[in-house]
Amino acid sequence: MDKNSVDKLFQSLSPEQRKKVESILSDKSQTEKLLSSPQAQALLKKLTGENK
Repeated sequence: MDKNSVDKLFQSLSPEQRKKVESILSDKSQTEKLLSSPQAQALLKKLTGENK
């Protein structure tokens, strides 16, 4: 996923959703908790092509 894709995704969010994402990403412990969830791990594998 390149920066343009991330920018487009971010722009497609509502202002409220954007604020929530920014809040989570600005807090290291919240980001780590989110990224360690099984759902996030599955999504990351799918996005990186590791789920082959």
